[in-house]
Amino acid sequence: MNIASVREVGSDLLDAVETVIVGKRPVLERVLWAILGDGHLLIEDVPGLAKTLIAKSFAAGLGLSFRRIQFTPDLLPADITGTYVFDRKTGDFVLRRGPVFTNVLLADEINRAPPKTQSALLEAMQERQATLEGETFPLDRPFFVIATQNPIEHEGTYPLPEAQVDRFLLKIDVGYPTREQEIEVLERRRKRRADDATIQGVTTPDEVRALQAAIEDVHVEPAVEGYMVDIVAATRAHSQVDVGASPRGSLALLKASRARAAIAGRDFVTPDDVKVVAMPALAHRIILKPDPWIRGVRTASVLADVLAAVPVPKVP
Repeated sequence: MNIASVREVGSDLLDAVETVIVGKRPVLERVLWAILGDGHLLIEDVPGLAKTLIAKSFAAGLGLSFRRIQFTPDLLPADITGTYVFDRKTGDFVLRRGPVFTNVLLADEINRAPPKTQSALLEAMQERQATLEGETFPLDRPFFVIATQNPIEHEGTYPLPEAQVDRFLLKIDVGYPTREQEIEVLERRRKRRADDATIQGVTTPDEVRALQAAIEDVHVEPAVEGYMVDIVAATRAHSQVDVGASPRGSLALLKASRARAAIAGRDFVTPDDVKVVAMPALAHRIILKPDPWIRGVRTASVLADVLAAVPVPKVP
């Protein structure tokens, strides 16, 4: 596929998902950036804002297999990866694959599982594989984890390890709908006469892999690459930051900005692409010092300072 195909298929996919998700085109575009960039996505927002529905809708629209794990404090690693069970008929141990063996894995309320369970998911996210009884099994491709968490309820939760948070290409929120959008949600539900909505597949797994490959043809000027690195370096040097973004943050800027350019039908990245993707790509990778955090400073405001301070390159 070429860049024009990415724009066409991406537009068709977003249109299909919008038949279910009302008034959230910018949010849906960010989900598509993660998919095209072959990365994982963390959605953090209050309950009831269609986080789960977004994941299911994209899986259906992409024509990919979908599994969901409801994370709970008693969830075990084997509940994610699967395990060997004894078959009485054959007298052998048979592998029963867990829900991680899919294309799109929804990790619902991911911060409710303990660190031991998180470690099983971390291997799948980073290595695209699962290890069972010392044997390694590759996961199907494409493979995405779309995780959700609730920012307002902390009882019975386990903060995600920073190493795992860093594995998410993007972190986004959804936000409340406007009055008009919420009325449209009710109207669509009334006309549908059912809670569930159906989305027709726009692509196939092979086509999704082709779309991801096409992103590699998006050109990035050396000056724009330097701009990405300067932004990430500035997060490390900021006076209110304890730990800035790592080179994985620079790679996230590269992947997401290429995806944004392709969706717009361009075969080159602009500094504006980098600016737009910076917040979802970097904010969750920054750890503030204790004093600024106590005073109410958040990583988004620090990153906004960084973007305002780093000179924007002039490109032809």
